Amino acid sequence: MISIFLIWPMFVRKNWPSLTHVEAIEHFNVLYHVCQILCACVSTVSQSDCYVRLWLPTASDEIFHTKTIKNCRNPVWNETFYFRIQRKVKNVLEITVSDDDIIHDDDRAIVLFDVAKIPLGERVSTAFPLNSEVRARSDIYQEDLDVRLGYDLCVQEQDFIRKRKKVAAAALKDILHLEEDLQDDEVPVVAIMTTGGGTRALTAMYAHLLSVQEMNVLDCVSYITGLSGTTWTMSNLYEDPYWSQKDLKETLNDARKHVLKNKFVTCFAPDRLKYYLEELYQRKQEGHQLCFTDLWGLIIETMLHDKEDCHKLTDQQQALNQGQNPLPIYLSLNVKDKISDQDFREWVEFTPYEVGFPKYGAFIRAEDFGSEFFMGRLMKKVPESRICFLEGIWSSVFSLNLMDAWYISVNSEDFWHKWTRDKITDIDDEALFPTRPNELDTRVVCPPDSFSEIFRDVAMLRPAASEIHNFLKGFQINNNYLESEFSKWKDCELDSQPNHLTTATDYLILIDTAFAFATSYPPLMRPERKVDVILHFNYSSGSQTGPLKDASKYFAKQGIPFPTKVPDDQETPHLKECYIVGDEESPETPIVIFFPLVNDTFREYKAPGVKRSPSEMAEGEVDVDNACGPYYINNLSYSEENFDKLVNLSYYNVQNNKDLILRALRTAVERKKQRKKEQSCP
Repeated sequence: MISIFLIWPMFVRKNWPSLTHVEAIEHFNVLYHVCQILCACVSTVSQSDCYVRLWLPTASDEIFHTKTIKNCRNPVWNETFYFRIQRKVKNVLEITVSDDDIIHDDDRAIVLFDVAKIPLGERVSTAFPLNSEVRARSDIYQEDLDVRLGYDLCVQEQDFIRKRKKVAAAALKDILHLEEDLQDDEVPVVAIMTTGGGTRALTAMYAHLLSVQEMNVLDCVSYITGLSGTTWTMSNLYEDPYWSQKDLKETLNDARKHVLKNKFVTCFAPDRLKYYLEELYQRKQEGHQLCFTDLWGLIIETMLHDKEDCHKLTDQQQALNQGQNPLPIYLSLNVKDKISDQDFREWVEFTPYEVGFPKYGAFIRAEDFGSEFFMGRLMKKVPESRICFLEGIWSSVFSLNLMDAWYISVNSEDFWHKWTRDKITDIDDEALFPTRPNELDTRVVCPPDSFSEIFRDVAMLRPAASEIHNFLKGFQINNNYLESEFSKWKDCELDSQPNHLTTATDYLILIDTAFAFATSYPPLMRPERKVDVILHFNYSSGSQTGPLKDASKYFAKQGIPFPTKVPDDQETPHLKECYIVGDEESPETPIVIFFPLVNDTFREYKAPGVKRSPSEMAEGEVDVDNACGPYYINNLSYSEENFDKLVNLSYYNVQNNKDLILRALRTAVERKKQRKKEQSCP
């Protein structure tokens, strides 16, 4: 164990008048006195040569070292280190015990200690057994920042929702045959949630939207979320500011042309390769960080368009300025290199207005994504990326590492984590320190040995992930960051290690969300969006109920209202075309209308209530279950027959369950009216 004296003297508060737009910052001096380590360093090759490193990144970039004690199993130091800290920042001291070795220094243990545990003006002696968001407060005037800090929706989205509710209210009155107009607080917020699935997702989503449009339900929808392949559909649709007001059959026919063409011949023709090089060179000159996903984005552009697509994410604002279409939300994951996305992941949402982290409550203007920021201010503006480069990020099948692939394959990381994950142990002695609000547990981190470290470097490598300038760079984590808003999305080990969160990195590493979470639910579960009904269109391979079950487990763990009783294809192998879940749970739980991609009654019916003739039975044979069938995830091109079959199946499944959709919408309206009635009662 390691014994250390920790002192927080009663120093006088010091004001710094030269700081502009910042209130007087409270600085205090903290002294650390490293005393002794008992049996901490044991080397199987040589005697232990121990030393201790102390790092408080919120106080200084300098890492302090004790002297090295040679050939000693129980080294003793008598060294003192001073730090000046800012009390309103979350200060976590990292105390690393290392063995000085000729070949490579070995870190034996890392203690993570929250400085807030030390009572003001007291001296504390403690022993640590070794074997066992950014949210800026009112200290800064936010109008001076280029990063919007706060968990509320941006002004533009709030304005859009006001306009869209009028469209939705009229549509609901029409399809539900209501006698009276709905008031704004009686209009349920309806969303369409899609999963990934490559070309299968691209194709089926067009058909689903066409079917929803012809039922007059599309005008009831306020949000559409997508990831991976469905972002291709969404990006194409929003090139037209009035796409949902036009017949989608024409758009579907255009998509059909691109799905049928030979991708290899089209994408790798000599003139296209020259075009890719020119575009990448220009992008580099503009100041963007080049990565493989940029090339992938250009390939996607060639797959889905006949010529250069000049559209940008902010151009989609034109499709929202009158509330004429649902608001699109694209989802990505921020991860860390050499760490599994099961150990660290953060949702990043993209809208035509903003890009940001719901977890930290930090957002930037969509046109500033990719630019350089420091401490919330725009330092170097780079031109806004074309939409194809964002599609390369949202659907990057190349950002997977071996660890992520193992988890996806067997849904277990136990074996890999044995060799790659740090062992973390809570060692707090509750009797030693008084409990304080928002304090972190004291932890010891035992890094893997040298062999495991090499193994981890290989297994965790992401050679093709995108790197984007981090717009949170320079921020510091507030001392009270473990509050309700942050905690809703606190789901990984590193969330309790603020020194290692996103504010400490130069770049964001963004990957396809489908690798860790096959649905695009998270943006819809933000309480600020108040979503009441979700149409879940599933396009993923494998288990059709798996994504919904994973979402249910995840949100239950996070304490976010979500249906808990969901279908399971392990218990009921023969799935129906549509399920309604959440309608019998608490009013805070959204109603989910779940459409798995299955071929059920379509085999015998070509339209609702219209049976197939013997000569038409072959048209009902659509193999969407076979992982090696015509719709497998890596197949980027379809034959005419397979494309038409998938479109017809997807369209039919929605049409055949119109009554269930209307029933769910009616229940949502009744919930809103009941809630309004309860709130109006004294």
